[in-house]
Amino acid sequence: MKKRVAILGSTGSIGTQALEVIQQQKDIFEVIVLTAGRNANLLIEQALRFVPQYAVIADESQYADVRDALSGLPVKVLAGIDALSDVVTLQEVDIVLTAMVGFSGLLPTIAAVSSGKNIALANKETLVVAGALITGLAAKHGSGIYPVDSEHSAIFQCLAGEEPGAAEKLILTASGGPFRGMNRDRLKKVTSLEALKHPKWCMGNKVTIDSASMMNKGLEVIEASWLFGMSPDHIEVVIHPQSIIHSLVQFTDGSIKAQMGLPDMRLPIQYALGYPTRVKSDFPRFSFTSCHELTFEEPNSDLFRNLSLAYEAIRLGGNMPCIMNAANEVVVEAFLNDRVGFLEMSGIIEETMDKMSFINEPSLSDYEETDKEAREYTKSIVLR
Repeated sequence: MKKRVAILGSTGSIGTQALEVIQQQKDIFEVIVLTAGRNANLLIEQALRFVPQYAVIADESQYADVRDALSGLPVKVLAGIDALSDVVTLQEVDIVLTAMVGFSGLLPTIAAVSSGKNIALANKETLVVAGALITGLAAKHGSGIYPVDSEHSAIFQCLAGEEPGAAEKLILTASGGPFRGMNRDRLKKVTSLEALKHPKWCMGNKVTIDSASMMNKGLEVIEASWLFGMSPDHIEVVIHPQSIIHSLVQFTDGSIKAQMGLPDMRLPIQYALGYPTRVKSDFPRFSFTSCHELTFEEPNSDLFRNLSLAYEAIRLGGNMPCIMNAANEVVVEAFLNDRVGFLEMSGIIEETMDKMSFINEPSLSDYEETDKEAREYTKSIVLR
């Protein structure tokens, strides 16, 4: 039988690439649910092509447009935030790809995990914000969490077949983004358009800015800590500009495993959707003879302070990663709209982390309130 897939965020970068995978592997995967936030036109286009059982537009003002465009198809059209959490619990769904960006992916992911669905996790903020809650629910309901981020997929693959406790260190690689090697004076002047020109990966705007600021790698450190049960003190970040080695695992005997391949997000997406089967593909192959060097260097934590802030947040635990994530989402939007400078983002995030109330063992409602308050405080700083 085909594996039946629900995609949360089908119109984003990960969602559209997932549909490329499903199109190529239509004998193995079937789309059951497509969802979008506001991009009704692309959602309609996707639904016309894949004919899912359900299409959900979170922006209720666009419901009629989607409904009318799909009226001749056997597609049930729903609208609203609550509908996102409803469709992932459907009996027809085998696996949920969570590709929504930011805090908005938390509640639908909780709903999916609570109903025992396996998760192909591309929304790293879910574990950043509420890692203890999500991993606890997954253990309780027997929900598998299969990482889609290329770095976490690499670690996941390196750990396959290894005994628990065999890994002593996780090594996450980072491309260094478009600003690797720039000095402080130059970074003060960089624009959002420059930041959006990633040298290796094709991603959405928010993730691309996070990559340029190293926040993306900080979020990945937190996510890796929860996914693999590893202390942040045993998670290292190295800059690897070629983006061929996607991450590594060092084991207790001193040996190291690396997962390698061309920088193509379709590969980790397919691995997560197909797990535990490694599905054949015709993706381009890496050639050692055409790659003349693989280099590595330490990240510059003085200029790219977001990585240090993320380590601080996960070490403190509680609601601190939630505070950091909320502040980051606000400053990234402000930077994209030219309201704050590139280097200013870290200072604003740090001030928000310093000022917000710390909760050691937050509940879901605590996370929601923390997110709201942190956003409001960060916006007040931006507007100064």
